[in-house]
Amino acid sequence: MPSRSTGALRRLNAILVGLGLLAIVGLHAPSLAHEGHDHGAPPAAVTTSNPRVTAQSDAYELVGILRGDRLVVYLDRFATNEPVTDAKVNVTVGGDEEVEATAAGDGTYMVASSKFGGEGPLELIFAISAPAGDDLLIGTLQLTARSRAAPPALAGPAALQSLQNLPTIRIGNADVPTIYLIAGVALALGFLLGLAVRSRRKLVPVSALAFLVLVVSTAYALSHEGHDHGNEAAKAALPAGDTPRRLPDGTVFVPKPSQRLLAVRTTMTKAEEAQKAISLIGRVIPDPNRSGLVQSINGGRVIAPENGLPRLGRQVRKGDVLALIEPAIPAADRTTIAERMGEIEQQISVAEARLRRIRQLVERNAAPQSQIIDAEIELEGLRMRRELVRQNRTEPEVLRAPVDGVIASARVVAGQVVQAQDPLFQIVDPKGLWVEALVYAEFDPARIAGATAVAADSTPLKLAFQGFSRTLQQQATVVQFAVEDAPTSISVGQPVTVVAKNGAPVKGIIVPRDAIVRGANGEQVVWRHTDPERFEARPVRTEPFDAARLVVSAGLSEGERVVTRGAELINQIR
Repeated sequence: MPSRSTGALRRLNAILVGLGLLAIVGLHAPSLAHEGHDHGAPPAAVTTSNPRVTAQSDAYELVGILRGDRLVVYLDRFATNEPVTDAKVNVTVGGDEEVEATAAGDGTYMVASSKFGGEGPLELIFAISAPAGDDLLIGTLQLTARSRAAPPALAGPAALQSLQNLPTIRIGNADVPTIYLIAGVALALGFLLGLAVRSRRKLVPVSALAFLVLVVSTAYALSHEGHDHGNEAAKAALPAGDTPRRLPDGTVFVPKPSQRLLAVRTTMTKAEEAQKAISLIGRVIPDPNRSGLVQSINGGRVIAPENGLPRLGRQVRKGDVLALIEPAIPAADRTTIAERMGEIEQQISVAEARLRRIRQLVERNAAPQSQIIDAEIELEGLRMRRELVRQNRTEPEVLRAPVDGVIASARVVAGQVVQAQDPLFQIVDPKGLWVEALVYAEFDPARIAGATAVAADSTPLKLAFQGFSRTLQQQATVVQFAVEDAPTSISVGQPVTVVAKNGAPVKGIIVPRDAIVRGANGEQVVWRHTDPERFEARPVRTEPFDAARLVVSAGLSEGERVVTRGAELINQIR
């Protein structure tokens, strides 16, 4: 029969094993209880640090934020989200106190009342008088206690949930909670104790040591939790500040002060009939009748003129001297020219001597006067030939501006050696620019009804169709447009996107291009203004309309507010 000590050891073994199992089950209980309790995602609630009141109508949208004992009212137009700066706002507080709001001039109004220091719901009635129209808005301000309550103690499911926030130990590539190790040690010691009992060995000191390790380690874990993680829970219980953030349901909370800083603007959608368009790849080129190139015919060394070489962007007139080119003469040509100059000089000397002899004969009446005239003419001709040869050898080539305009490009410096037909200067009239686009058998260029273009910096361009080529270039038809009222920010060679109208009319919602942004998954989305301080992303399908707008063919319906300015900034909020 087993002794009494053996029975005690067995009972101690059972206690240790039970404690280990209880620790493991207790760790899994919070997650299981939580999983069984919460199966549906609750609607996202916005927690802010300041009580607020919201109200809206077809004309106005109002948000009031309580700061201390003053209510700051943000008044905007409902359709466009533009601040209303010229309104007069009277507020009825609690149904019996009327207060006139003080306008700040930037669309905000200040309201002061002693009732803002109370607690509970407070009804506010805003009477708005403005040149755009009068309106009456009603809202409720939920007041909270001024004193800060102590953080509640953790109990029930919250206490079980806090057990998961325990210190861990790195084992291999996994982080194992310390309490798991404690439970494992307890089970192992219990197993060893069972073997000892079965082999009739008295290992009471071992069992006592196991129990001591379990008690001390559990106390350390719980005390560590209460010391560190309790502070984190308290911090999480604090209300979030009035900062833009993305909510769990995917919407974005943007408080009215942040909307003012981001200059968020909206528009009401409506269905319109638009002509179908297509996008083309193009680039800016100069008007061939209002631009020109400056080149050297023979080449040579560049010489700066008296006023210096023209700089980029300089305004020039037709005929202005831009540069001088000193011709480069080969050694063989120099020898030929030198020999030619020697022959002419010799002929001039002979002609001068002959003229002197004829004059002496004429003075003696031995020769007629006509011989002097013939000799002078011959001498003058030889001198002219000598001058021409000298000029061809030393006279530089003068480069002049062919048209009026500005220097668009200059590729010369003093002393540079250039070849014949190298483009040295390009002169462009900034008001005379064209756009050249390529059409790859997408439609008939002869049926283009109108076109616009947009540059990389979103600058819109109004285009006038000029014509298209009858020969293919790189398997494409070249189409040219003239830019009407070209902006000064456009440069020659700049790539643009041409939107050409050439199709049947379609019905859809037309929105600015700035309203369309890319979502996290790469699809096109617009941001709907659902509530005064909440925005929702909506996937859409678009088609080109013109340089500044797109046609939304799916994803939007009439009467919705979409963000037209600031959508990219809202899209970046996380």
